[in-house]
Amino acid sequence: MAKKAGRRISYVLPLARSSSGHRLGVNGLAYDVESAILYSGGRDGLICAWASNIDRKQGSSDEATSYTLRNQIQAHTHWVNDILLIHNNSALVSASSDVSVKVWRPHAQERQIPTTIGLHNDYVKCLASPASHSDWVASGGLDHKIRLWDLYGAGERLCIDGGDDESNAKGSVYTLSACGSMMASGGPESVVRLWDPRTGKRITKLVGHTDNIRDILINHDGDTVMSASSDQTVKVWSVTAGRCMYTLNMHNDSVWSLYSDHPKLAVLYSSDRSGLVVKTDLRASAEWDEGLSLSVAQEQGGVNKVIATGSDIWTATSSSSINRWQDIPADGEVQLPESSPQHHRWSTSSRSRAPPPPSPTAANGVTKPRIPLSCVLRIPNASPIPSARQRDLETASTFSSVNWRKMSEAVAEQNFGPVHPFQDLPTETIEGQQGLIKHVMLNDKRRVLTLDTAGEVLLWDLLQCVPTKSFGKRHLDEVVPEVNTNESVGNWCSVDTRTGRLACILDENYCFDAEMYADELRLENASDFRDDQRINLGKWILRYLFAHLIEEEIARDEVYRRQLQSKHIRKPQRAPAPGSIQLANAQLAPWHTLQVDDDSLITPRPTNGNAAPAVTPGLAIAIATPHPGSVVNGGSTSSNSNSTEQGSNLEKTSSNHSQSRTPNDKPKDYFSANPNVSTDQREEDSAESNAQSPVDGDKEEKPKEGTILFGKRFRMNFPKKLGRTSVEVKPTTVDEKAEESDKSEEKEEQIIEDNFYGIIQRMRYDYEEQLQDASSLALPSRIYPSSRNETPLIEPPPHTTIIIQEDRPDSGGVTDIYRGTVNSVGQDADQIERSGPMWLGDLLLRNQIPLKEISKVSFVLMPYQDLLPSIASADGNSRLNANRMLRAKKICAYVTERIEPQPERHDPHALKPEDYLELYCQDKLVPPNTTLATLRAYIWKTGGDVLLYYKSNGRKPELERRMTGLALDESPIDEGVPF
Repeated sequence: MAKKAGRRISYVLPLARSSSGHRLGVNGLAYDVESAILYSGGRDGLICAWASNIDRKQGSSDEATSYTLRNQIQAHTHWVNDILLIHNNSALVSASSDVSVKVWRPHAQERQIPTTIGLHNDYVKCLASPASHSDWVASGGLDHKIRLWDLYGAGERLCIDGGDDESNAKGSVYTLSACGSMMASGGPESVVRLWDPRTGKRITKLVGHTDNIRDILINHDGDTVMSASSDQTVKVWSVTAGRCMYTLNMHNDSVWSLYSDHPKLAVLYSSDRSGLVVKTDLRASAEWDEGLSLSVAQEQGGVNKVIATGSDIWTATSSSSINRWQDIPADGEVQLPESSPQHHRWSTSSRSRAPPPPSPTAANGVTKPRIPLSCVLRIPNASPIPSARQRDLETASTFSSVNWRKMSEAVAEQNFGPVHPFQDLPTETIEGQQGLIKHVMLNDKRRVLTLDTAGEVLLWDLLQCVPTKSFGKRHLDEVVPEVNTNESVGNWCSVDTRTGRLACILDENYCFDAEMYADELRLENASDFRDDQRINLGKWILRYLFAHLIEEEIARDEVYRRQLQSKHIRKPQRAPAPGSIQLANAQLAPWHTLQVDDDSLITPRPTNGNAAPAVTPGLAIAIATPHPGSVVNGGSTSSNSNSTEQGSNLEKTSSNHSQSRTPNDKPKDYFSANPNVSTDQREEDSAESNAQSPVDGDKEEKPKEGTILFGKRFRMNFPKKLGRTSVEVKPTTVDEKAEESDKSEEKEEQIIEDNFYGIIQRMRYDYEEQLQDASSLALPSRIYPSSRNETPLIEPPPHTTIIIQEDRPDSGGVTDIYRGTVNSVGQDADQIERSGPMWLGDLLLRNQIPLKEISKVSFVLMPYQDLLPSIASADGNSRLNANRMLRAKKICAYVTERIEPQPERHDPHALKPEDYLELYCQDKLVPPNTTLATLRAYIWKTGGDVLLYYKSNGRKPELERRMTGLALDESPIDEGVPF
């Protein structure tokens, strides 16, 4: 059975200095010549369109910035590895490490988000299409597959295994190229494979490289393939001969990118890992090794992509900026020393296969550029083959105007020194922005330290969604100890910076696992919160990320209820059908005098109103079974004993004070057992449950039917009759059938969608039921979001990005199914209803979170040096367990209730238990606000039960005097009653 695709919520914090452009390195470039638009795809998941404004400035190429941002879209949630223009440059395809292939139409009248046309099972590395007007595009990835996608919505056309069929070897696909009826692929296996894209059959494979193949080109005729490799070579292959014709060695580092728009690949641009950009021109040469290869530019880092258009060369690197370089014109002249023998030879003789040397001054009086000899690179032929291709005279006459001089004649005997690029600085730089590249989550799970590409360290608040402090340009590891705290909080989210921004991912399985005390959050209205009230972090942030959506759903719900009530009023009301048919001579009462509606059969209304203060579930301390490694009454636990945080289902304990209560008193716990009902209701339920069973207070009831998440779709069958009973007299068959027919018309089998809208469907079905079965037309709303007591007001920035993603177990990744902002979620309500998970609807509209077992910590509590009475039970057991979020001061209060008589009246000026009692662990004083989880992680630091000692600090001397000589012959604990 296939695993169900789960859905999760992500929100991306906006950068402090948010502006347009890439935040991380650029991997892909494409140029639309007709529109003069440069497209770029970056490691930040962005696709940008840069428009030229040279024409508006009378063609001036001296402008500092001739390209400005025209449009940009956050297309992916991971690196964009390649982009490709299709449909005559009207659309752009992108391949990403988020395993998706998407199409974006930047010229559409309405702003459109990219559409996913296919998914791989791993990173998608490359794209290829045989022509700009083709109806398919191919993608290759690390899942060893080449997939052909229909560009008109028909899905996957063909899937090709990237390895050899006979050996079943699979190879990752790093590069693709297509032309006509042939497609070439390459990867880490150092083999170029040729495929037939119509059938998926392999044509042949070309073996000769010794390292990864990084880029491939195919000429228009389909008879020549050129490949670049990490073995520092560019090889020229003959498809007909099936072998390497030439090996070009103009690079001294891994060759990463190739580009040529020449039909015969006679003009080639290449770049390598060292940042060198090379132009090789073969148009005036009879052989591939007789061309002229020049160093055009030198980047600061490896060049991921190089393209050329007109007189410009564009380079993309690991920097967020994109550089434009001036191309070396075709009529440039290589400068040779005056004493050079080649200079003398060239001036005294003429070659039939090479044009005459270029004149420094052209016919129109424009000075032609002179190319220094230090820019010239050698192209040795490492695989000489007698050329079967004789130079065509017509082709030679066509190339004669190019005026390139043969390397073998001009500079063959020159003493080449260090290579210097033709240009030291780019003509223009499209500036990028600073993106985040590293992060550290702090122990409080609310703050994150980040490092950006400029070296600046920032401190972020995940709840406020803003940076709170800058530490300047420092090492990240130096700042962490300055701001980190010793506290243990549940992992409620995961964060990453892979797109240059801080993203926070919330999953149903863990996003509600972290709680914080309100008095530690520095809230403005701290007095409004109950003592020791806890706030669920995941619930808190989701409540205000989708605040506008909640407002929209409340407005829609009001309209729906009003329309439903109006429809119910207009509907002709017929007399209710009798519960039975009166028989002759039967002494039966009229049907209308029988039993009235049973309220228990009507769907109950929500009980947690917004006005009730929020209470966090069960923070009780329970007696635990004696641990095998523990010693009772003053002993210590063995360090080798296993941890018993989970504990067993144990009985509650009570204080001496609680024992004196009358049976009518309602004992109250520190926290309620059900977080989804009102305070009063919780107290009543708690009292009833305690009276019935001494089960541990931290255990919660199972959800009622109707609140459990079902499968993709599930059915709801309503009873045929609700709220009425009838006399047990068998009616005639005809009447029974008629009644069933009427009910089937009114109530058909309902289908609940497994998404956000499914929660709305449930509420609407309940509305309809209530109108049919209730005597009143009052229809209160069933939407009751969390109140300010549970989730204090926070205001995330309006442009904070919100993403709903779906896990794709079959494809090995996740895909975006919704993208919006805090400000737009209300307008996108329809989309979120379709794409949002059901648990999100439960949280936002009904204030319900998935039930999960509470994590507990087991500990042993004993008096220090027996100076105070023991709290052990009658059998000598002093081992307890409690919620991991229980504070030390609550343990002090627990001890006080068991060793000290409680006053009849509350004294507001009396000392609190934590004021005169102290807890020690590992001979260290435990601060009152320390939780059991923090104590275990940073003080106890080992397995087994945590050993705690309590003692008086002397602020209440009467305590020790009173306890001196006190006979401890009565049990201080009455099991089964909560304190």
